[in-house]
Amino acid sequence: MSAVRDRRPARAATARIGALARESGLGLLGLALLVGVGAGLGAVVFRFLVNGITWVFTGHVEFGQGGWVGSAHAPWLGLAFLVLAPVIGGALHGPLVQRFAREARGHGVPEVMIAVAERGGRIRPQVAAVKALASALTIGSGGSVGREGPIVQIGSALASSFGQWVRVPEHRLRVLVACGAGGGIAATFNAPITGVFFGAEIILRELSAEALFAVMVSAMVADAIAIPFLGAERFLSGFPIGTALRGPQDYLLVAVLAVLAAFIGQGFSKVLYAVEDLVDRLWRGRPEWARPVVGGVAVGLVLLALPQMYGVGYPVMFKALAGDYALWFLVVLAIGKVVATSVTLAVGGSGGVFAPSLFVGLMTGTVFGEIADHVFGAAAGDPALYAAMGMAGVFSASTRAPLTALASVVEMTGDFTLALPVMLTVGVSTAVSRQLSYGTIYTTKLLRRGQDLDRIAPWRAFLQLTAGTTMRPLPEALDIPSRSHAKESGPDFSRIGAVRLERNPQAVFESESVTEALRQLDEYGREGMPVVSSDGSRITGWITAPSVLRSVRAALLPESRSATPPAASSSPLPGFRVVEVEIAPGAPVAGRPVADVDWPAGSAPVSFTRAGRVHSVSKSTVVEAGDVVNLLVRGERAATTEPRRPEGLSEQRAPGR
Repeated sequence: MSAVRDRRPARAATARIGALARESGLGLLGLALLVGVGAGLGAVVFRFLVNGITWVFTGHVEFGQGGWVGSAHAPWLGLAFLVLAPVIGGALHGPLVQRFAREARGHGVPEVMIAVAERGGRIRPQVAAVKALASALTIGSGGSVGREGPIVQIGSALASSFGQWVRVPEHRLRVLVACGAGGGIAATFNAPITGVFFGAEIILRELSAEALFAVMVSAMVADAIAIPFLGAERFLSGFPIGTALRGPQDYLLVAVLAVLAAFIGQGFSKVLYAVEDLVDRLWRGRPEWARPVVGGVAVGLVLLALPQMYGVGYPVMFKALAGDYALWFLVVLAIGKVVATSVTLAVGGSGGVFAPSLFVGLMTGTVFGEIADHVFGAAAGDPALYAAMGMAGVFSASTRAPLTALASVVEMTGDFTLALPVMLTVGVSTAVSRQLSYGTIYTTKLLRRGQDLDRIAPWRAFLQLTAGTTMRPLPEALDIPSRSHAKESGPDFSRIGAVRLERNPQAVFESESVTEALRQLDEYGREGMPVVSSDGSRITGWITAPSVLRSVRAALLPESRSATPPAASSSPLPGFRVVEVEIAPGAPVAGRPVADVDWPAGSAPVSFTRAGRVHSVSKSTVVEAGDVVNLLVRGERAATTEPRRPEGLSEQRAPGR
């Protein structure tokens, strides 16, 4: 018995800590800090896992930049190793993903985005482990994908699992998932600002102060955790510091490159999904676990033709930046990366598209810079500068995340003097990309499933609602007559009953936002208000609070628009019930303040309705006869009774209710 008593203070303390974490700003800060630690460690473990599996296959921590070279562990295989490695890798990660976490297949970021937008940030805990192992096997065995997408999904899954364990509300769980994603990116690139913008701009898709602060803390902590293991050097350590445009006229060259990068970035996305469609058609009806095994042959053939496509490809990027490749070969590398990444993901590989887009952008920018140098000479500036612009342009065009693109290039190069030309690049490339395609390289995957993040996001859906879309339309619009100065006696209502209330209705135009309509309903609406056409000539409907709520529910919950919507989930408050009581004339409680009323045992008033309006209850509230009081009662219902319907109230609802 004493042991039980001893546990009670501990449970109370745990409950208080949980409440603090769930509700206060300080609690969110603490959660973000812990998520940052997890994301940083996750990035470190995943990096070592990729390097280790790459060494197991090739005998090197990084592979591909040496060209046609076989595995150091099996030199007798020769170049046949380049074909066999992806097949063996597929045989390992294919069944793993199919059995334990199918959402770990592909580049991962769209799954995190939809989890935040549609599932309140809920991601299954096993996704982190499965994604880490599957992506490491894909990359280590030659798959031409990035490690940033997996890091994002790993960090997000860890954050989501932690948030669900602490039982934080959905709006905070979404922020924690963005913290995990941002922390993973920050730790991978040693780029905390990039991590902040990636988490807020791509994953959370909002820039609120609370969310930015939380992601900032997580990114900072994750980067600090990773630096002792991965080093503090800037990502593109070979990039020449201090490169700058020679003059204002060179900004025209940057703008031209930005347009070119926009077409290439969108082209990358188109090829990626076109190859996926082709493989889907060819593989239809066959077991998915075997798809990476058979498809590994196709990946191997690409590697046999262009071994520089093995794995992530960062060493190849560094060599290109150092000027070790001919101009024509840079073009081959850019095209080869698009093809290799598309094939790797289409056959069931697991990995990201962040690094491939940077790879393609760097090759594009370097080619453009070399051509500009040949045409305009030294006046065009260092070709390396255009390599940085190419990375920013292709990435921003494919992801439509200009802030993330800006931060990533500036932090990876370590040259903040590039901010102005990079801003021009990402602005132009993003604008052109929007004209070329509705979806991005991330959202297109979701659009093909019928999931539109711009429509799913609750605040976007809510802001698109207007009075015209939330009203109850009249069977036939009523013309508003022109103003008449003649005296009219008006209709006689006495033959049908006494007039209890007469008021001048407020007008709500169809085009007004739902927020303005709700404000007017609260101030003047009572039973509702007429909705007037935009030209002010007709009354087209009647808007009420229930009609607005119904439309909001349909906008936020797409399944509610179906002809037979599913039943609402029930989560009763255990041990309580609500009892609605109409105060009778002469009752002992009538005319007395709530604090002085001896309410039935175990009950407490929570609200009351008077003259058709609902009011909250305070100790000084005076209860009057005719009020309908809602009582929250502790205890189970004693007997099944039908609530008494007030006299004169029929089943027929009033119009618009």
